[in-house]
Order: sequence, then structure tokens, then C-alpha cells
Amino acid sequence: MSIDRPTNLALNAADFELAIVAARYNPELMDQLIQHTLAELSAHGANTAKIERVPGSAELPLAASLLAQQSPAPAAIIALGVVIAGSTHHHHVIGNSTAWALQQISLQNNVPVINGILVVEKRSQAEDRVGDTINRGAEFASAAIEMAHLTQKWTKNIKTNR
Repeated sequence: MSIDRPTNLALNAADFELAIVAARYNPELMDQLIQHTLAELSAHGANTAKIERVPGSAELPLAASLLAQQSPAPAAIIALGVVIAGSTHHHHVIGNSTAWALQQISLQNNVPVINGILVVEKRSQAEDRVGDTINRGAEFASAAIEMAHLTQKWTKNIKTNR
């Protein structure tokens, strides 16, 4: 996983209802990841995000799908999880299958679904990414806000041109 990150745009999130679906597995790491995500949303003026918790990262796509199908759907959904390699390759299965599923949910529903599932080899890598060292939570929040703006812009344009 790269430590590079995109340049943040100065976007306001006050007009958006945002949602977070978050795994409960690896609770101390998840708590940090959620707090950093919420802090970044708040820094951009977002109202409190709706948070739904699920057992693990494998359950995140269903939760995201249920939220994406609501009327009105959230302006963006952030799926958060931490998957750390064990003695098998199961973490690769979870990482690949959830990435594919979350992307399909986003495309099928025209709702940005941000893949905030960290798949790492060691706990120390997860600790770096959920804390201040790399702070992926802030990056996931910024991506959600930017994609909510893009979606709003182009869906309004589609509705206006019909």
C-alpha cells in the first residue's frame, strides 16, 4: 500500500447525508479508523454521519448495498474495515471480493461507495494507517465528499438534460 495520497480539495460537506458501514472485527483499530474518518467529515462541515456496524469486512458489501438502495440514498457511503493477514491467504479473499462487490454496488446504484478496507500483512501496518502516521480515515472521508460533489453535479446535469 502506497503512502501517497491525493491532494484534498476544499469542499463543503454540509449539504450531504453521508453514511459509514464499519466492521467490528479488530475493534481498537476500527475505533481509531472511524474517529479519524468522522473528524475529517466534521472538518468539512458534514453533519453527523449515519454509522452501521457489521461483524466483519466480508459483511460490508451487503450493508453498503442496503444503504445505497434507500430512498433517498446517502450522498456517499464509506465502508471501513481492517483485515490483517493470518496463517492463511484468507485476507486476500476478503480484500478482493469486497473490493469488487463495493465497486459493483456503487456502479449499480450511482452512489459513491468508498472502499476503506485496509488489507495489511502485519498489525503494525494497520496501526500506521488507522492513526496519525498515514491516516487513511481522513483520506476515505475526503474521497467520499469529493465523489458526492461529483455525483451531485452530474446527476443534476442528467436530470436537467432529459
